[in-house]
Amino acid sequence: MEKIKTDVLVIGAGSGGLSVAAGAAQMGASVVLLEAHKMGGDCLNYGCVPSKAILASGKAAYAMRHAEQFGIADAVPQVDYAAAKDHVADVIAQIEPMDSVERFEGFGVRVIQERGVFVSPTEVQAGEHIITARRIVIATGSSPFVPPIPGLDSVPYITNETLWALREQPEHLLVIGGGPIGMEMAQAHRRLGSKVTVIEGAKALGKDDPEMAEIVLESLRDEGIEIAEDALAKEVRGQAGAIEVETEDGRVFKGSHILVAVGRKSNIDTLDLDKAGITTTRTGIKVDDMLRTTNKKVYAIGDVAGGLQFTHVAGYHAGVIIRSMLFGLPSKATTRHIPWATYTQPELAQVGLTEAQAKKEHGIKLEVVRFHFNHNDRAIAERKTRGLIKVMVVKGRPVGASIAGEQAGELINLWALVIANKMKMGQVAAMVAPYPTIGELNKRAAGAYFSPRLFENDVVKKVVGFVQKWLP
Repeated sequence: MEKIKTDVLVIGAGSGGLSVAAGAAQMGASVVLLEAHKMGGDCLNYGCVPSKAILASGKAAYAMRHAEQFGIADAVPQVDYAAAKDHVADVIAQIEPMDSVERFEGFGVRVIQERGVFVSPTEVQAGEHIITARRIVIATGSSPFVPPIPGLDSVPYITNETLWALREQPEHLLVIGGGPIGMEMAQAHRRLGSKVTVIEGAKALGKDDPEMAEIVLESLRDEGIEIAEDALAKEVRGQAGAIEVETEDGRVFKGSHILVAVGRKSNIDTLDLDKAGITTTRTGIKVDDMLRTTNKKVYAIGDVAGGLQFTHVAGYHAGVIIRSMLFGLPSKATTRHIPWATYTQPELAQVGLTEAQAKKEHGIKLEVVRFHFNHNDRAIAERKTRGLIKVMVVKGRPVGASIAGEQAGELINLWALVIANKMKMGQVAAMVAPYPTIGELNKRAAGAYFSPRLFENDVVKKVVGFVQKWLP
């Protein structure tokens, strides 16, 4: 048994763990990184990267079917589902070197490809290694949650981890779960030619602003995706190629394949956290606002910390704890400036408070600014006019932004910057955007905030009239 002493031990080589390991090592700390499975974690291998790649395949097929509006004859795409999966694998392969063992060893990180298990508050065993660390970071991420639906374990089901190995295109894909993963995969498979039914126990895209979510859901329904809401799965039955899902209200949905996308669970079961004095919660590991666990020498970041489950949140968490671990500086995590996006087409994005949250928190002080995509010249030229920006403003300062429409995930970046830096609407309005761009929508939204103050204000009109009389 080899005994190792290090400054920082990172358990998990996903987005957050890799960021901590690279940053700490390059700033002079000794670092050991443990990963029992694939470098890059869920995002690279099963989540963000492959899902966006398959969405790109679906987008290409959709463009062929809908070219007539641009003066080009519609065409029926010859979809090769296995080849689309080859495209996914190639995208992963191109990104893999950035997350490889070799790259991190080049930073000076010692990478051990074994599972880590706590044996004391300061020690972790990984295979034939006992590692003692001044600070330990748990970044083990999350896995698909498979609900205990009667009969589900008797049929072959897919999760986001097993989907990418499927080479035969589903004839009719049943998706249990109408969250971002479920809706993205529903649209991708519908555009590639599968029939798709989404079965959601509550409301589809239910964590987003209902008005904005409906813009996306209406588009998905227009593409032929059946979306059953308030449809809580009661029983699953059948066999490969012929699966049925019965809901609590008696509805029965039939399909050839079933994808389970109802949420995720933190990967903590094999860590023996009790031996380290670390308390868990229903959603993951209990942490304070500095992301420290109940063992103050151990941090938890990313999905395992039980908060927002996004790759960029794990990266943000990494920056928070590096300041604390390496420099001893007080550094706290917050969520008010964290954006997220669902990459359907149209996209759906959010940062800060939704309209309902802002009304509850700020009451009559709140102003909601709205601007529709059909007033943007670039959106008109691209035939992408279905969309809306809403900005929640309190005393001239944005506290939230919701966007549904083309490139919403790109547009939200500006509002994330504004909210993170406590900027005002006047600073957004002062920006000059190139014409014609989708990005102009953000400036026009800011303009919509000032328009009634300038153009519907009698005092302004009187001042202008007075000045005009006296100007030489």
